[in-house]
Amino acid sequence: MHLSRTLSAASATALACTAALVGLTTAPAWAAPCPGGSPEPVPRATAKPWAQQLWDLSRLPAGIDGRTETVAVVDSGVAASHPQLAGRVDPGLDVLTGGGTDGRQDCVGHGTEVASIIAARPVPGVEFRGIAPGARILPVRVSERVGGQEKQENARHAEEPDLARAIRWAVDHGATVMNLSLSYTDVSPDSLPNVRAAIDYALAKDVVVVAAAGNGKTSGNKTPYPAAWPGVLGVGAISPDGQRLAQSQTGPYVDIVAPGENVTGAWPGGGQLANLSGTSYAAPMVAGAAALVRQQFPHLNREQVVRRLLATADPAPGGLGSEDYGAGIVDPVRAVTDVLDDGVRATPAALVPPKTDPAAEAAAADAVELRGRSLWLAGIGVALAVLVLGLALALPNGIRRRWRPAGTP
Repeated sequence: MHLSRTLSAASATALACTAALVGLTTAPAWAAPCPGGSPEPVPRATAKPWAQQLWDLSRLPAGIDGRTETVAVVDSGVAASHPQLAGRVDPGLDVLTGGGTDGRQDCVGHGTEVASIIAARPVPGVEFRGIAPGARILPVRVSERVGGQEKQENARHAEEPDLARAIRWAVDHGATVMNLSLSYTDVSPDSLPNVRAAIDYALAKDVVVVAAAGNGKTSGNKTPYPAAWPGVLGVGAISPDGQRLAQSQTGPYVDIVAPGENVTGAWPGGGQLANLSGTSYAAPMVAGAAALVRQQFPHLNREQVVRRLLATADPAPGGLGSEDYGAGIVDPVRAVTDVLDDGVRATPAALVPPKTDPAAEAAAADAVELRGRSLWLAGIGVALAVLVLGLALALPNGIRRRWRPAGTP
């Protein structure tokens, strides 16, 4: 979602998979649930999502599904009646209707897709499932303004103080992870004092705050908030080939990336699924992974959870710490299974340490000892020095061949 005082999410009117963000601006409260009508149809999804093929979530430890965690989805609401979300969505907050609903409805579809990427439960005959299907979803409805939609005249959106109130409400009602698939652009961060204070409040309460980096790379790449604020985990998007999604913004605020093109998720209306694109749909993958980490390692604080997510990210084409990819591609399985010392980066999965042969090492040691007793010590020493030099020159080539990050030629 993009906030030029606007949030952006994938356009529901275009039948192409595009990126969008929900918009937040000054607006009055409305009483009718969906004045603009129900969400418009989008392309149906049937195949197994490529992100799930990338990670093979069946490798997660038994019982690790986020069941101890509550993830706040601050968005357009969540269609709690969707079969894959039924029973997973708690009563929430709706700042658009003045208390007329509890956030468990979605007039545009954006929040439902986001929530399902986090916590959709597996159902027979459906390939799609959420990253943390045991997690609870706390819906906080703040906007219906979706980038690219034609029906904008009736779109409701929260004022900046109301968004701040919504964030604080989610923290006070048990959120351990918060997903913000929205961003303010075209504004000075100084003009967002209430939201900034609310984000700081969430961080102080040990909530992992995840935010989309935005989809404005080709339209100015303007700094997005809250993703750019300290302590917030900013998420960019990649395509199935591992390259950055064209519209995914770049900058020092991109901490990590996740699949963001043709992302499968639940859509309001029966058991529909849709494929949509944008950083809005990459962020909840990271939020879901954070829920898994919090369950597996309940003693970790939010900073340690984030550190683990970054440390276990898979290599990306841009290299570690690039403004395109941050630490790399989030890996929910590695995030909960890798053995780490606090504060120490895990060895990337693509790096394979050289194997050793104990018998050969012992034989070599014996040979060195015998040579050390001979008058040929000087000559052998020179030979060994040459051998070591040769290995030192050859090893980098082997490293380049075997340890190449995914996605590079």
